[in-house]
Amino acid sequence: QVQLVQSGGGLVQPGGSLRLSCAASRSIFSADAMGWYRQAPGKERELVAELTRSANRNYADSVKGRFIISRDNAKDTVYLQMNSLIPEDTAMYYCNYRIGSASNPSLERWGQGTLVTVSS
Repeated sequence: QVQLVQSGGGLVQPGGSLRLSCAASRSIFSADAMGWYRQAPGKERELVAELTRSANRNYADSVKGRFIISRDNAKDTVYLQMNSLIPEDTAMYYCNYRIGSASNPSLERWGQGTLVTVSS
């Protein structure tokens, strides 16, 4: 079993920055992709950023140019650097580990979630 432990998040003012971390209990190279999702109150969970094993990065249009997904292979940790935060970024953020396609994963695991609140 893969366990994902998240850290980071909290309250930040608009225009500020935060970094989220996701530490995996096994090599992140065992995943086809690692990603960050978020879910705001009353909304569906959405993909924020994804990093594939081959280092391809995908971002939601709403965060392009502001968020950066990266990884530290030695630590089996994935990060989400969030800059120029806006109130619309307020949500619970979840780390995702996936084997297989996004539409039909053979294995998928989620972190415990961390709350990001952007407010003055």
